[in-house]
Amino acid sequence: ATEGLDGKTLILIDPMLASGNSLLKAYDKLLHYGKPMHVHIAAAIAAKQGAEHILRELPNASLWLGALDPTLNNQAYIVPGLGDAGDLAFGKKIS
Repeated sequence: ATEGLDGKTLILIDPMLASGNSLLKAYDKLLHYGKPMHVHIAAAIAAKQGAEHILRELPNASLWLGALDPTLNNQAYIVPGLGDAGDLAFGKKIS
């Protein structure tokens, strides 16, 4: 049995925080286990748009970033970022 997240510090890691939507979905699912006292979010690279979105939705969260890139392209890749590096980590794309 676990004690849940009530009153705890929660640390979420997203290596490449693009839009922030995936991280927020994960956070919402974790709320089923209680409401943390504080949330720390760490990302190696983030897009400005995604970081701003996270801070609007979780204004009391601490955001720790290795780099903040200016924008997302129409494929939601961080620009300049790493392109589709995350997608290609598991091999070539299937057409």
